[in-house]
Amino acid sequence: MDNNDDFQSILERGISFKKGGPKESSPEKVKTKAKKKKYITGAHGSGSAIQKGKYRKQRANRHKGK
Repeated sequence: MDNNDDFQSILERGISFKKGGPKESSPEKVKTKAKKKKYITGAHGSGSAIQKGKYRKQRANRHKGK
């Protein structure tokens, strides 16, 4: 009979979903060099960074002439 009472109360009052409750402790942000200018352009010397910089430059210039 409890199920019927629960069902009836849901029909009458609806279901409330709590918003903004206590969150789990989040880890601190990780600092990254990935967005710094030297890493974006590949100027710091590693081969993969130079290659990525080349791809970024090509992608940026792709629609400039139109």
